[in-house]
Amino acid sequence: MAEPSSNQPVAELIGVTRNYRMGTNVVRALDNFSFTFGRGEYWAVMGSSGSGKSTLLNVLGCIDRPTEGDYKVDGISTNSLDDDALSELRSRKLGFVFQSYNLIPQLNVLENIMVPLFYQDDPPADGEERARTLAARVGLSERLDHRPTELSGGQQQRVAIARALVNHPALILADEATGNLDSQTALEILALLDELHAEGRTIVLVTHEPDVGERAQHVLRLKDGRIESVKRGQRSMAGARA
Repeated sequence: MAEPSSNQPVAELIGVTRNYRMGTNVVRALDNFSFTFGRGEYWAVMGSSGSGKSTLLNVLGCIDRPTEGDYKVDGISTNSLDDDALSELRSRKLGFVFQSYNLIPQLNVLENIMVPLFYQDDPPADGEERARTLAARVGLSERLDHRPTELSGGQQQRVAIARALVNHPALILADEATGNLDSQTALEILALLDELHAEGRTIVLVTHEPDVGERAQHVLRLKDGRIESVKRGQRSMAGARA
């Protein structure tokens, strides 16, 4: 798999359409969608239910393939990749943070953080050291032997963030990452995402909460599978279209 150059965008969608079949009907969740997420940017993706937010995240995460168009991750086109190559790309380039945490209940904190490394060739000792460092980063050094059921929701989300970082991803994808948390814990998780962005991480956060969206550097708002508006910092481009 070819390595990208350092000046390429992290994620680039080029004329992407994503259709789903519901019975005899075809639903167009993304409609000729073109957009670029630059390196080191922090985006909030917003819109009403059915606007295409989840589908966009699934395409960015290589969970769904475009029906039409192309999607590039770190300069690598996903169009020609078979399932094995796509899984490898996902494990090496992408980090996921989900609303429901998606931790493995049989594994402890350290093992859950290390899960993405199981698909890589790094020496186990290196992976464990990296996982321990990240556990300390998210404040869980004293919880390494605990299983998810022994953790609060905020602690589980911290595990999920550490897991998302362990493979040094080019892109961190967060799906309603604070949706199941109380307000104080949500602020702590958002502060952690702020720190990651300040360090140069590229983050795309899907949210329906305006106060969460305001924390991001830029806001991309969707409607009916297309771009309704783009706000880069303080500069708004209402009515932009893919």
